[in-house]
Amino acid sequence: MSVRPLDEKVFRLDGKVAVVTGGTGGIGAAICTLFANVGAKVAVVDLDAKEANALADEINGNGGTAIGIGCDVTSEASTLDATSRVLAELGLPSVLVNGVAVLDKSGTILEIDYAEWEKVHRVNIHGYYLMSRAVLPHMIAAGGGSVIHIASMHGSVGRANRVSYTSTKGAIMQMGRTMAADHAAQGIRVNTLSPGAVMTRRVTYRYNGELPPDLKKSVEAKYLLNRMADPAELASGALFLASDASSFMTGADLLIDGGYCAV
Repeated sequence: MSVRPLDEKVFRLDGKVAVVTGGTGGIGAAICTLFANVGAKVAVVDLDAKEANALADEINGNGGTAIGIGCDVTSEASTLDATSRVLAELGLPSVLVNGVAVLDKSGTILEIDYAEWEKVHRVNIHGYYLMSRAVLPHMIAAGGGSVIHIASMHGSVGRANRVSYTSTKGAIMQMGRTMAADHAAQGIRVNTLSPGAVMTRRVTYRYNGELPPDLKKSVEAKYLLNRMADPAELASGALFLASDASSFMTGADLLIDGGYCAV
């Protein structure tokens, strides 16, 4: 049996339109930048329009193609408006990355009030639903594509005092599996990407941009690789799922957790 050499073109996204929500966050920005570097036309979608435009300008300045779009993913009208801009300025989308997320306040279900619970679920679940609903018809019109929901390792394993966040991530994983079953016949692949701890602004902002050494050491000790991930490592996983390299993969979860869930 002959073995075909690796064709690096399977990792390219030349000419494809990619929509990335949460596009200016640590993981989202890394995904937008990498996708543009391999040929995609990228819509950087974020609640903060100024930051979305700034990242798009940076990508364009480096030879890529991107637009920034301010969008509240909890608003159906806002997601539809964002999608209309994508269609008008970039074309039919082939890739959707739902990456927007908010964290919850620490506490048990007896300690977290309903308003906080609802806020986390409205962004982390309803936002994925609304953006998928807005983009998917146009992806089908394009002949198919790839949807990537950013979940979490805590969609598979629990974490004390984070009941709001972990429940949304488990729901996202089930949403991905069900969407994969619903839309496979239309040429749509749907997978989830589950990160472990990633060194982003959201992790370090309380500490002036750098974790205290003792805290960093205690977090890293939970991982077999004894460190946190760099956002670029998650972007590489997203590229795999977006590209033809994963063409026979749908309804799956790509776990990039440094071995956290292995033991």
